[in-house]
Amino acid sequence: MTVIMLKGTDVSWSCSDGDTIMRSALRAGLGFPYECNVGSCGNCRFDLLEGEVEDLRTDPPGLSDRDRERGRRLGCQARAMSDCVVKLRLMPQYESRFAPVRQAATLVAMRDITHDIREFRFRLEKPVRFLSGQYALLALPGVDGARAYSMANTGDNESEWHFQVRRVPNGAATTKLFEGLASGDRIEIDGPYGMAYLREDSLRDIVCLAGGSGLSPMVSIARAAAMSPELKGRRVDFIYGGRAARDICGREMLEELPGFGSTIYYHPVVSGAPEGDDGWDGYRGFVHEIAAELFGKRLPECEIYFAGPPAMGRAIQKMLLDLGVPSAQVHFDQFY
Repeated sequence: MTVIMLKGTDVSWSCSDGDTIMRSALRAGLGFPYECNVGSCGNCRFDLLEGEVEDLRTDPPGLSDRDRERGRRLGCQARAMSDCVVKLRLMPQYESRFAPVRQAATLVAMRDITHDIREFRFRLEKPVRFLSGQYALLALPGVDGARAYSMANTGDNESEWHFQVRRVPNGAATTKLFEGLASGDRIEIDGPYGMAYLREDSLRDIVCLAGGSGLSPMVSIARAAAMSPELKGRRVDFIYGGRAARDICGREMLEELPGFGSTIYYHPVVSGAPEGDDGWDGYRGFVHEIAAELFGKRLPECEIYFAGPPAMGRAIQKMLLDLGVPSAQVHFDQFY
């Protein structure tokens, strides 16, 4: 156990052995800025003034050469090896509603959703709530480094967390999940994390934009919105994109929700297959294009959530910026 002290303040917190400086701060109820949690975005940079840390990633994308020269580190990748003094600006918006917990979890069920997306259901040793749209870090046996995956169920199921994961060709983590785990196997799960959770205090209509395993957090948000007394009657539009017809999914999950067809609407879109070769007669194009076509005029009045491949995310951000959607109404977590 080490102690982390914030320079120029009386703020300090304990960091358990093996934990990172950022995650230990969040567990202590502090607003340490972050986003991706895997060393890619750079939002959790801090200045290390005193002490020794171990960097979990030796060359993380979120840290530049200039950052290293200035003594900066990434909070999500810095494991404290001694008491430390750090410099950063804590922000209240990053304080966790439900403090993240590291614990063992048991795989209790799996089901295929598409040819390359599978749902994995884990039972936690200690029940923990989360906000719909948040994610957790999964530490898989034999895989170097934890991976971030979003929950698909809603946070009122405190004992089980469900993850809908798309298999990455030759990906170490998804290969382990799809081929190396069986019901009853145990892994470590750390969470919840993430800022792209459902805002139940907003009475705006909701637009969910998803591609690939971005399905998981968007399904969680749609499920929670449908059951929320505060959001009763709010319109939810859900666009899901895939390269071909066989990639399309999600409708059956939304059909189970109260309001499907009256306040909840599903809009699938195919981007990659040439027209007419697969029997697809729905929308063709990219998620951001269909969103602009269907809802362009009213998007500035909506609460917008999105998740999916980085290229899709960048295209959506540009589209929303061009349409003048206020950034405070746009919610996503950067995964790489």
